[in-house]
Amino acid sequence: MIDNDFNPLTTLDHYYDKQDIYTRECLLALKAMIMSVSPKIVPMRKYQIPFFCYGDFNIVFLWVHQKKIIVGFVEDKKSFTKYQISRSKDRVMTMEINPMEDIPIDTVKNNIKKLIERYNSFLAST
Repeated sequence: MIDNDFNPLTTLDHYYDKQDIYTRECLLALKAMIMSVSPKIVPMRKYQIPFFCYGDFNIVFLWVHQKKIIVGFVEDKKSFTKYQISRSKDRVMTMEINPMEDIPIDTVKNNIKKLIERYNSFLAST
């Protein structure tokens, strides 16, 4: 008999699942926090790591490096003005988080809100 309810881990779920317990719990807390900022934020897998997009714009990524979590806030190149168009790459600001310490919730959420405001402003002007 085949169990149709069996749902194997997605590759994105596997990224979280393969971490040690403290890192995994911190990553999942960050994921929930990021998703709570706006219902338009969608999780996906890009470059083998968890990425979060707001509409067509990259907004945040989570990366584990040397037992630290790197939260990257992405200023997507699609939102650059015509005067900045020569810039061929996204701008990224990173924040390092120790999974054994408290997450700076306000800082993370405020950075995401600023990016969303930038993207909404860009969309309104086009």
